[in-house]
Amino acid sequence: MIEVVKDPERVEAKIQKLRLLEALLFASAEPLDEEVLGGRLGSDVDVRTLLDELRQHYAPRGVNLVRTGGGWAFRTAHDLAPLLRLEEEVSKKLSRAAIETLAIIAYHQPVTRGEIEQIRGVATSKGTLDILMEHGWIRPGKRRETPGRPLTWITTDHFLDHFGLENLRDLPGVEDLRAAGLLDSRPVLYGVSAGAPEAPAADEEESED
Repeated sequence: MIEVVKDPERVEAKIQKLRLLEALLFASAEPLDEEVLGGRLGSDVDVRTLLDELRQHYAPRGVNLVRTGGGWAFRTAHDLAPLLRLEEEVSKKLSRAAIETLAIIAYHQPVTRGEIEQIRGVATSKGTLDILMEHGWIRPGKRRETPGRPLTWITTDHFLDHFGLENLRDLPGVEDLRAAGLLDSRPVLYGVSAGAPEAPAADEEESED
């Protein structure tokens, strides 16, 4: 994977840069962007080229180098994931209200709480947004330049990382979400707002406990 260079010193220097890059990515708990990596490797280093070489090197292995959001990180190979799951592991499922809210934010961002309620047709409790923030999947965005300057909500790089997405263009389509049971048949969840109620109904949030 290493470019053949006549100068032995250049070969050794490149190997050392690749090793340092590998160590930085392995030691970091969070994905690292190219700017941070460039700061550690030196301004004279082509970080993208080294990342591509390292990604190719790990492509057939049990751990892969992947780009997630704006950063790079080592992740377990996708095809091995089922073999690594422990049967005794119990994960708390999100309520339907939280799943719908997350889906709306992901597909309509930046979106205000009022717009979320307009699409869902019910009021959104603060607890739902708090849970999604605790997971690190959403964060506040810019305020709208409209009366009241409402706060908008957007997804985070951790959201992309958790769901194995490189960017938002990799989000599944509506039919995929419906097949997975993440969306019901109500058209308002697909962005068809013409039939949405003018105001949300009484709070019908499911319990987050």
